[in-house]
Amino acid sequence: MIPILLLLLGWLQYEVWLSPKGIPQLWEMDREIARQSKLNRELEQCNSQLRAEVVDLKNGRDALEERARSELGMVMQNEIFFDTINEDSISRSSGINSRCVETSR
Repeated sequence: MIPILLLLLGWLQYEVWLSPKGIPQLWEMDREIARQSKLNRELEQCNSQLRAEVVDLKNGRDALEERARSELGMVMQNEIFFDTINEDSISRSSGINSRCVETSR
């Protein structure tokens, strides 16, 4: 009887520690949960930034005018537009939306 119990105990220990559906799978699931949690936090931050931008665009004309000028190159009558390109303006022109799209991929 004792050898059968020891054999059963050994088999159960193998299933828990060494089989693909045991502890190794648990560890992999923990790592996946951590990765997904980090991605969720990043996306939540992007969502809050996008919500703030939507509120600005709905409530204020200044934000809408700023966006039209910076992204679409629109100018008012009797106004001269000078477009200068440097690394800072390129990174700013990429905007919040592109960072959020890149994060979700």
